[in-house]
Parts: sequence; structure tokens; C-alpha cells
Amino acid sequence: EYQIMRNAAIAVIRAIGVDTGGSNIQFALDPSDGRMVIIEMNPRVSRSSALASKATGFPIAKIAAKLAVGYTLDELANDITEKTPACFEPTIDYVVTKIPRWTFEKFPEADETLTTQMKSVGEAMSIGRTFKESLQKGIRSMEVKRFGLGLDANDKWLKGMRGEPMATDDMSGEDTFYPVEKTRLRRKLSVPAQGRLYYIRYAFKTGWSIEQVRELTKIDPWYLAHIKELCDFEDELVALADEGLTARRKIAAWIDGGRDSELYSQSPERMDRLRDLVAQAKQWGYSDIQLGTVWRIDPDEIRACRKAMGVEPVYKLVDTCAAEFEASTPYYYSTYEMPVTRLTDDGKTETYVDDEIRVSDVPKIIILGGGPNRIGQGIEFDYCCVHAAFAAREMGYESVMINSNPETVSTDYDTSDMLFFEPLTLEDTLNICERLNGQPFDQPGGRVLGVVVQLGGQTPLNLAHGLEAAGVPIIGTRPEAIDLAEDRKRFSKVLSDLGLKSPPSGTALTVDQAREIATRIGYPVLVRPSYVLGGRAMEIVSDEQQLDVYMSKAVDASTVGREHPILVDKFLDGAIEVDVDCVADFGPRPDGSHEDAPRAVICGVMEHIEQAGIHSGDSSCALPPHSLSDEIVGEIQRQARLLAERLSVRGLMNVQFAVKGDDVYILEVNPRASRTVPFVSKATGVSWVNIATKVMAGRSLDEMAVTEPPRPQQTSLKACVFPFNKFPGVDVILGPEMRSTGEVMGIDMSFGIAFGKSQMATGLALPVSGTVFVSVCDEDKAHIADVVRPLVKIGYDLVATSGTHRTLTEAGLPVSLLQKLAEGRPNVADLITNGDVNLLINTPTGRGPTTDEGKIRALATLHNIPLITTITGAEAAVRAMDDLWKGVAPDAVTPVWTVRPLQEYFPHMMKDSSEP
Repeated sequence: EYQIMRNAAIAVIRAIGVDTGGSNIQFALDPSDGRMVIIEMNPRVSRSSALASKATGFPIAKIAAKLAVGYTLDELANDITEKTPACFEPTIDYVVTKIPRWTFEKFPEADETLTTQMKSVGEAMSIGRTFKESLQKGIRSMEVKRFGLGLDANDKWLKGMRGEPMATDDMSGEDTFYPVEKTRLRRKLSVPAQGRLYYIRYAFKTGWSIEQVRELTKIDPWYLAHIKELCDFEDELVALADEGLTARRKIAAWIDGGRDSELYSQSPERMDRLRDLVAQAKQWGYSDIQLGTVWRIDPDEIRACRKAMGVEPVYKLVDTCAAEFEASTPYYYSTYEMPVTRLTDDGKTETYVDDEIRVSDVPKIIILGGGPNRIGQGIEFDYCCVHAAFAAREMGYESVMINSNPETVSTDYDTSDMLFFEPLTLEDTLNICERLNGQPFDQPGGRVLGVVVQLGGQTPLNLAHGLEAAGVPIIGTRPEAIDLAEDRKRFSKVLSDLGLKSPPSGTALTVDQAREIATRIGYPVLVRPSYVLGGRAMEIVSDEQQLDVYMSKAVDASTVGREHPILVDKFLDGAIEVDVDCVADFGPRPDGSHEDAPRAVICGVMEHIEQAGIHSGDSSCALPPHSLSDEIVGEIQRQARLLAERLSVRGLMNVQFAVKGDDVYILEVNPRASRTVPFVSKATGVSWVNIATKVMAGRSLDEMAVTEPPRPQQTSLKACVFPFNKFPGVDVILGPEMRSTGEVMGIDMSFGIAFGKSQMATGLALPVSGTVFVSVCDEDKAHIADVVRPLVKIGYDLVATSGTHRTLTEAGLPVSLLQKLAEGRPNVADLITNGDVNLLINTPTGRGPTTDEGKIRALATLHNIPLITTITGAEAAVRAMDDLWKGVAPDAVTPVWTVRPLQEYFPHMMKDSSEP
């Protein structure tokens, strides 16, 4: 079958006439009769090209670019082997598994059924010697609170069997149903959805055959057979926990004495059976957490036990040639192989493990990536990791990257000096750290300078305490400072000591505590869990009934296994939000010493376009601020520097402020890189991650002559990109929970043109003429006339429903009356469908896809019509439309905007022409 598809692919490329470059061909193959059809052919690199490049080590896009300028495949060398030409097809001796990452929890109204419309926002890739190992590594790479196919804290089957309380897991995104009713199970097996893999396992656990599962899922029996073998093996692991000689006693004996222990002398067969089970479990991809869960033993004890048994991972090279040639690029994955006995040249025997890793004596900086992209943690953090790798190399260190995301630049084999394609779990990360250090971390002379956890988002931060407890040095801001910023009670005292303001707030572990706090500080309140990114389960609630509903979501979103409270804040309605990024060198260097004259330098101050209540990741923002006074900006910078000093920040820090009148409130402090760092770097022409990495590694800001904040003359606008067109029926209203999947930037000398450019970049350009539909909520009616008045002056037509129409008419503006959906036709839906509306300004009075407003917003999204849902966003858009119109007006003499490369805005970025 493989060869048939290979031959067909070559034939298709020749028939289409692809002269050079990459192509993607998708086949469908019926496993029952071998019938094959071609679904589509793309004569270009595609999303799967990136996956194939990471899976094989063959850089498709790089080779395609060289072919495009005239090279031939036989003229290009394979970067990894440096011996074979690029015309050699990659051959692999491992299994790669890609699992998509969904974020349906951000779109609760959306249909989770997987169809021909792509709904995932990211993916994880794993490498193993077998499909079983690769599958389980892939599942724990997803970072959905699962550590394998089963036998973890969210395994409903194991909990049900033991009569333990259930837990809802993010992979299925549903309430717990156990036992699963047969009709429901059949439906879950029949309909493709993100949690179906766990229902397949449940079916096997309850006695279903491979054929029965295949009949409903249509999944190839080869995959089902491997999954069933994992399910059957789990029964052996469970049985061991129920034996008279418990797993706990055996594990303790292995740790204390191994084969020299008293228990081994009494029961060598049982002790060896335990070792064989652990070895097989690790070869099949089981994590220490899974083994600890099934045997009710701490994962640290499992780790110590398998070390005593000699069951430790080895590292293999991704070499494109299945070990036929030696690889020169250090691109690794882990696996478990049992030692073998071999005969040496002098006739003796030795125990041998085929570990392909090559470790030099050069000091190393390990950088933890962000894992699979998802809403709230995406490519912005990968940018930080990549530039950290470059900075470490500039300083003479070896940069080591650990990540599991095939979509990123950080997982290119030439970005870092060593690349490990591994899940970002404590176990997998510790294995790499220990292997690279060369000796225990409690002894001097190790090769690892430290691990960087502040650049990859929340994922590395969740590992910081475990790594530190194991003795692994964390460079940069100490984990306890990060905890201090997240601990609301302790942090409130910090703010009080510094004389800084924050909204009235409290922390709650229960619904009753949340009710008491909300009553004390007054509604509306903002409810959010700690230790999450992207505003997960964050909501603005107006009364106690809403609070009860949203508290349950917030509790579920908290980090599993850690008692992190729910944060309840007074919501500052109508405030302007401000983001500040800064870099500081107050904290200790890797050797424990401190700077003589530490400082904090402000990287950038960003004013949000949308008012408070919209998640910072979903709000457009301007750098420098476009409406704040110099006094307010100066006060914001002063407070940020105070916080950096108090928290002993070494590296990057982000502070979110709210400005209401002349008062500045601190909303949140994150002593780590934020998602705005790439934008600030582009807007100021400074590689802040490069500077921060060198600071973390021990250099001072004074030493690098970084002492003053940049003062860009141009305005840069960040705008967000949303996936609403992938989720029909979802209301597009923004709120405190992040929903954007990407961002763009516009840059110009004026705010209006920069904003207009940013909207063009999102794919929804603001119109320069035509009809604008206006419908706003009651609280915005006092402002809407002043907002849209400039549009009338430059020739736009306004249409509005009755309430807004009355407001605009009373203000003396010409506006046409339009019927609401329930009032008859023609209405706004007809105008949108007919293409007679060019822009919608609709601030919501009601939310939800079933409201008339929700239907109108969904229709605008379907027809790709620009839609603005906040009054402040409307103000910015009108400024942009006014400026854009000046450039196309009949009497326009010169264009009002410029198109210039970034290097012209920042001449210092230009290389000296004398350089090679």
C-alpha cells in the first residue's frame, strides 16, 4: 500500500507538471479491499509538509527554496548526515504520532464533531520506537491533564473500578458519565470527536472486540489492535497492585537494596517480574505518573525504583537514514531499550545499551518550549524560545531546546545546538537534564548552567518547582517570585507595602467564599482561576446566580493536583487597560551573586483599544499609547520598576494596569515573558528576549548598555485574528476569556493609518466608502453620535435599527431606519446577504448565538464583513477610516501612508554594508 501511494504520488506530480518544489497529495485508502482515491493535490508546501519535515529531518521548504533558484536534488547535501545528497528519500526506524490540539472549551456553543472543516488550533508530535510508545508520548504532549491512554488521575475507568470520585478531563470536555450507557458509548464511537480515543479504550475495557469497535469507528484494525494490547497490559499492572506482596513493598526493596535486598532473596521471581513489568511499561510509553497512579505510589518513588532497576531512557537520533549513515545534527528523541550482552574484541562479554546521544563539555542552557499551540499560548512564546537559543549561542553556551510542537521554529534542528522532541512533563524534562549534566545536580561540576522556564508560557512554569526540587538550577526569576505574584493574599500585601492600588479583590477555594467576597466588594466582579493562561474560565459576573455557574468552571480550570485559589476581583467598568513589558536584573545570577547597580528597563507601554473586560490577548493595542497623558505613562513606568525590584525579577516581566480617570490600578503581574514580547520587539526595534536571556545567564543591563526605554516615533498597532469562521453558530462577542488564535501588526507614523493597516492584515480591511450599520447598547448611545459623525462628513451612509436610529437622528445625523429581524423585511440580514453593508458597529445588549444580535454577528462573520463590537474599537476604526479616506479622496495629492521595511524605521537593525 505504501509503495502504491508512493508511485501514484510521483505520477500525479508528473501529470500536473510540477517542475520544482514541494507538493502535497492526500489519499484515501480502503483497508478492506485496497481501493485508493486521491482527495486533493496541492503543488506547494502545506501544513503536513512541516510535520513531515520534523518527523523525518528532511527540510522540505528549505530544499524547495533552493530548487526554485536552480539547484538540483543531487547537488544539495543532506544537512543531517552531511554525506548523502537530498535526492535520497528519508528512511525512518521509529514511529511518529501527531495529535491535534483543540480548544472547544473556549467555544462552548460550537459543535465538537470533527468534519472536513479544520477545528484544531495546534498539534503535538511524538517519536517512539513503537506505535504504543509514540501514542502515549503524544497524549501526554497534549497538556490536557492526561499522561497516557489511561491509568492517570483523570482515568474514569480506573476511578470507577475503585469507587473513587470522578474528575472531568479537558480532552473530552464533558461531564463525567460512568459507567457509560451503551447507547451513549455507541454514539461516541461512531462520531469523530476529540475524546473518542478514550471511549475506544473504555469499550475494550468492557469487553468489546476489535471488530465491534472497528465497525463503529471505521478505524483500521492495526491501530485498534495496538490500543487493545495497551488495555490488556493495564490489567497486568492493576493486578500487581492487588497481590498479597504489594507493589509498594517491592518498589521499596528495589530502591533500598535491589538484588541485595532481603525481599529479593525471599521472592526473586516476583521482584524480577516487577522489573520486567516496569521495563515493558516504559517501552510501551507509560509514564511514572501512570505507574504511580495504578500502584498508589508517588511518582518520585517510581522514578527512584526504575533507576535502581537500571530502567532508564536512551536517546536516539533523527537521522533521515535509519542509522545507515552517521548523523551530525543532534536531533534526539527518547525511548527505552533493555541492555544487551555482547562479545568484545578480546573475547569477554559486556552489557551494552545503544545510546546515540553525544554530550560535550561545553556549558549548556536548557530552554523549555511551550508545547502545542492553543488559545492563550501560541507562537508568541516560541518566538521567545528561539531568540533565547540564539542568545545562548552568542554567549558561548550550548543551547538545548525541549519541545513537542512540529509547527514551531524552535523545533527546527538548526535553531538550537541540541534538540529534544519530547513531552514537556517533569519526568521527560528531568531525564534530559540529568543526562546532559553528567552527574547529580547536588554535586559541583555539572554541564548544565540552568533551565529557562520563563519564556515558554505557563507550561514550563508548571515544571519549575519540580525541577528545582530535583536540584536542577532555574536561571532567571526565582520560582518563589512567580508564586508570590500569583498568590493574591501575599501579593496584595506587596502592593500595600509599595503604596500601589489594585481593584478590591479576594481569593476563594469554595463557592460560598466567592459569594462572600463578591457581596463585600460589590458586583460586577471578575472571576478567574490562578495559574492559567488565556483567561481560561474567566468571566465577568453581575449577580450571585451567574457567580455560582462560573465558579464551577473556574474550579475545573485550576491546575490539577495543586490547591490554587479562585481570584475574585472588582470589575473596573470603563477603564483603559495598559500592558507593560520590562526587563530587569534584580534577581541573583546563576552563581548566586547580585548586580552592584541593578535596574529595570521598560521595553514598551501598550494602550489597549478595547475597554476593560476584554482579554488582553484579544484586544488591539497601540505602542506608544495614543490617548494617555505623559504623567499617567510615567506613573505606570514607575510602578512597573518598583514591582520588578520587589519581586527580584531577573529577565522579563509583564504588568497589566487599568487606568480610570487619574487612578492607576494594577490588575496582574507576571514575572515571565508575555505574549506581547514579539510585538514590542518589532515595534521598538530591540530584541528584548536576546537581552533578557543574557541577563538570566549572568550579564547586567549596564554591561550591555541597556539603560533607557526606547522612544519610537512611529505608532505600531497589534490586532488579533479570530477563528470564528471555523465555528458557525458561535457568538463572536469578546470577553475576559481569550479566543484569538493569532495576531498581526500595522506600523505607520499616524495612529489611524497604523490601525487601518492592522485591520487589512487580519483579512477584514476597513472600507473607504459605502454603508455602515450601527446598533449599540443603551450605555453606548450617549457616545455613538460623536463616534460616527466623521463618517457622515466623508460620505458614508448610515443605517440603524430603531433605538440607535432615534439617537443619531436627534444628534442631527442623516441615517436610514432599518427593521429588526423580528419586525419584517428588508432587515439587516437582507442587507448583509445582498452585500449592501460594508461595516457593522454592534455593541451587544444580549449575548448568545440565538439572539437576534448573535444571528446578525454570525451572518457578518460568514460573509467576511468587518464587525466591531466595542465603542472604543469603533472610535479607533473611524479614525482609521477618516485617515484612509484622505488618501483616496478626489482631491488627495499624495498618499497618506507609507510602505517601508522595518529596517528603515530602525536603522540600527541594518547590517554594515562592509560586512560579508
